Amino acid sequence: WSHAYAARAQQRPTPPPGADAADAVMINANEHPLGPSVGARQAITDIAAKGGRYLGGLQNELVEVYAAQLGVRVDHLMGYAGSTEPLDYTMLAFTSPTASLVTADPTFESGWRAATRNGATVHKLPLRADHSHDVEAMCAKDPKAGVIYICNPNNPTGSVTLRRDLEYALANKPKGGVLVVDEAYIHFSESAVSAIDMVAAGEDVVVLRTFSKLYGMAGIRLGFAVARPELLERLKFYSVNSLPVTAAAAGLASLRDTELVPKRRRETARIRTDVMGWLAAKGYSCTASESNCFMVDVKRPASGFIADMAAQRVFVGRAWPIWPNASRITIGTAEEMERFKAAFERVEASATATATAQAVPEQAGPWQRFFEVA
Repeated sequence: WSHAYAARAQQRPTPPPGADAADAVMINANEHPLGPSVGARQAITDIAAKGGRYLGGLQNELVEVYAAQLGVRVDHLMGYAGSTEPLDYTMLAFTSPTASLVTADPTFESGWRAATRNGATVHKLPLRADHSHDVEAMCAKDPKAGVIYICNPNNPTGSVTLRRDLEYALANKPKGGVLVVDEAYIHFSESAVSAIDMVAAGEDVVVLRTFSKLYGMAGIRLGFAVARPELLERLKFYSVNSLPVTAAAAGLASLRDTELVPKRRRETARIRTDVMGWLAAKGYSCTASESNCFMVDVKRPASGFIADMAAQRVFVGRAWPIWPNASRITIGTAEEMERFKAAFERVEASATATATAQAVPEQAGPWQRFFEVA
């Protein structure tokens, strides 16, 4: 128990120095800059006085509305405080020392940690050149794999894995294993096709959904596992609990706002296209994203870039070991991304000047070298 508690404690977010400043630009955690919708905020206000009750009827209503929208029966849904919790439980339920996890690299790492805590081997396979999941390699990696994990669109790249690849993964996954499709970012994409119909068809598929991203409820905590009841029973072994009533109320209001998803999707795409085009024009390559984040190759160790940007009060996302020169950038507001551009120009100009200055002694003549040292 203490080991598991320590592992979870290490995952608690620690804000970097300066992140609480009023002028800080926080584009490091794939949060939505606008937060909950107006309707969701009002729903939270209205329900707060009843927060001393579990309000089972409210939670049932949320499940019924969401199940109808997704096209599954209510017994195919299980609510959680976000989608990381059911992701971890899925790994605990279906991996073991004899049933591995097969995953992409880079991708969201929480499943890696949970499977490792469970004693499972974690196979990390590089993405394809177009940054989609290499499903052929993933399915062939381990005939005893317990989980094939696909984040679609992928975190941190924002790239989409096509429906035909999801179908290949389902058809060719190891017998007895499950296909886990993490759809935390699917609302941002125009082309990504959900795997929920596979769940409705009774397949060995677990789909994860969250309200933390486009719906702007990262700090409110609401998510779901979508799977046939027999698979959800395996997750329930690890925990079953009531949802926060504020999250349930905000979730219902969000689902009933028919303009929220398309409006935020369009605005995110507009800003993303602008900033990625700006970076490309300056010679910095980005991943092909349809999400609220992308990776940019900054042509130097990303750790230094991240620190330099933080000194400008612009906080960008981390790097992954497989891509040490790339940083994840979350799409903020248009104004925030203008701040990002200005800071990016300053820190990269400074880094280039420093690199040039350090190269001078190697390139200059004897007199110049003496002058620089002196």
